[in-house]
Amino acid sequence: MGEQTNLKKQSTTKGFAILSAASFMVKLLSLLYVPFLRRILGAEGYGIYASAYNIFVYVYILTNAGIPVAISKMVSELIAIGNYKDAVRTFKMARFLLLILGLGMSLLMLIFATPLANITKSSTARLAIMCLAPTILITSILSAYRGYFQGRGNMTPTAVSQVLEQIANTIFSLVFAMYFMKYGIVAGAAGGTIGTSVGALVAVIYMIYTYKKNKVFRVPKGYNSLDIKRFNTKKLIKKLLSYSVPMTVCLGLQQAGLIIDLWLVKSRMLTAGIGKPQVNVLWGVLTQYTTLINVPIAIISSLAITILPSIASLMALKDKKAVRIKINYAFRICFLVSVPSAVGLAVLAKPIMYFLQYDADVSRLLIYGSVVIILMAVVSIQTSILQGLGKLYLVTIYAVLGLIGKIIINYFFVAIPRFNILGAVMASGVSFTILLLLNYFTMNKVLRVKIKLSHHAIKPIIASGVMAIVAKLMYGNFNFVFSFIKEGYFANAMAVLIAISMAILTYFFILVLIGGITKKDLEALPNKITKLIPSFILYRIR
Repeated sequence: MGEQTNLKKQSTTKGFAILSAASFMVKLLSLLYVPFLRRILGAEGYGIYASAYNIFVYVYILTNAGIPVAISKMVSELIAIGNYKDAVRTFKMARFLLLILGLGMSLLMLIFATPLANITKSSTARLAIMCLAPTILITSILSAYRGYFQGRGNMTPTAVSQVLEQIANTIFSLVFAMYFMKYGIVAGAAGGTIGTSVGALVAVIYMIYTYKKNKVFRVPKGYNSLDIKRFNTKKLIKKLLSYSVPMTVCLGLQQAGLIIDLWLVKSRMLTAGIGKPQVNVLWGVLTQYTTLINVPIAIISSLAITILPSIASLMALKDKKAVRIKINYAFRICFLVSVPSAVGLAVLAKPIMYFLQYDADVSRLLIYGSVVIILMAVVSIQTSILQGLGKLYLVTIYAVLGLIGKIIINYFFVAIPRFNILGAVMASGVSFTILLLLNYFTMNKVLRVKIKLSHHAIKPIIASGVMAIVAKLMYGNFNFVFSFIKEGYFANAMAVLIAISMAILTYFFILVLIGGITKKDLEALPNKITKLIPSFILYRIR
């Protein structure tokens, strides 16, 4: 057998732990390098960079949203029924399709860079868009390999590639931005995008190496004697497209807010009489807010990635009881992560902004918009579950309805001077609320059992409430104490770090007291961390 598939796969808990740890590191690096990039490019230059990057992200989603998820779903389904040969064939066909699609989209992005920049009121971002075009081709190949390993239930290659990609991206983005700034703000912003291509190239080289290194896999004894139904190429391609096209349309519509915000938000701010340079600055502020909330969302996205192939394989085996268990577990983890993240960022918004050296205006968006973290997290899990259940077209329709809500709120509120970019945050909240409610009713109907979101949320909310009080008190007291040593940034930084540390400990301790954490939840943590937990606390965890 030329290429076989290894049955050894990680559990959903372990896969989530590995991928979430990597995603957290990636987002943390992204979070920390923003102040350096802003310092190099300036507020307006960073706004130009952010505009180009939003266009790139949307083209990336259109190219890579559907097929890699379809690979993951199909590979997991085929492995579940023992059809390993077709699982590998599916990956190879999908990889070829992604190569062609990635090449085409890269060329289109390069050719239409000027119209894209002009339509989205970002004419100064044209050069940066052109520099990002080759990245689409590289990432399309990269996403094929990630989809394959995720389908096999092995999240380690994806996790390692993400970390390598972000490290290279961070280093080269800053280096090229600094080098090209001598040619002006527009060139500097374009230089800052080059690291994205370099990072993707490093990641794809690693993934190809990992795939070739593990090309021959073991299969169960007696595998060749089993009577396994095989699929011809036409059926595999048809099935691949039946999964990937609705997913692409669905995610494309869900994430169309990226382009709508870029076009509509900027247009409405210009209508309100805000000058173009200031519009770029405000767009940079909105991007910093998005970067911050994406840190906890990255962990939830990792859970969504690991849960989809798991649910798909269980549905292929028609094990609905196990599906319900997986779904309840996913929502528990979702609230355990998203609720304290939202509360913590809202309570310590101003100190955290000062600590990270972000624009002070970002704190206003965090105070009012941190609830979006919870909404985004729940919708991310719901969408992944519904895709796993095969409800692709319904999810697409819901995405359109959410998008309509976003457009309406953006149009009216962004043009009001006292709201401006806060209107865009409000629009996101409305959009995700619509999606959450529609997904919720659909899931209950499909599973014929009521998934009580409030049941999973109540304990994290209680623990987060206590955590918020502790965080606020700790920050105020320690900032006062350290100000005697050195006022300003030093006192704030030390107080923020202590407040966050105490907040995390408080949250965990309160959860233990009220029974919000189980022994299964601890499996997601490395042994080195669980060993640090006192035995009297471990004793209370059931």
